[in-house]
Amino acid sequence: MFGARTLNRHAALMNRMAETLGVDLTEAMAKGRLSSEGWREAVVRCAGCDDPSACLHWLSEQPAPEDQAGAVDEAPHYCNNKLMMARLREELGLAETDAGGRV
Repeated sequence: MFGARTLNRHAALMNRMAETLGVDLTEAMAKGRLSSEGWREAVVRCAGCDDPSACLHWLSEQPAPEDQAGAVDEAPHYCNNKLMMARLREELGLAETDAGGRV
């Protein structure tokens, strides 16, 4: 398995990716869109990446989340959490406009 240092590094990397994509992981958890187990699994998927330097490079080319007019549309094709991030973007967008009060 992975050591604490590796998992912490990838948790930070995953959070930066989420911010770049406009995904608020804290909000996703609060709204029941992402469980704590799902978050842990995502960190492990990130830690299992074959080339985290490609992710670091990609993120370095993106504007800081607070400087963006809009979030980047999708994670790079090699991101192990690309599908999860896309799902959360969609679900959080739906949750904001769902008139039925669904969360």
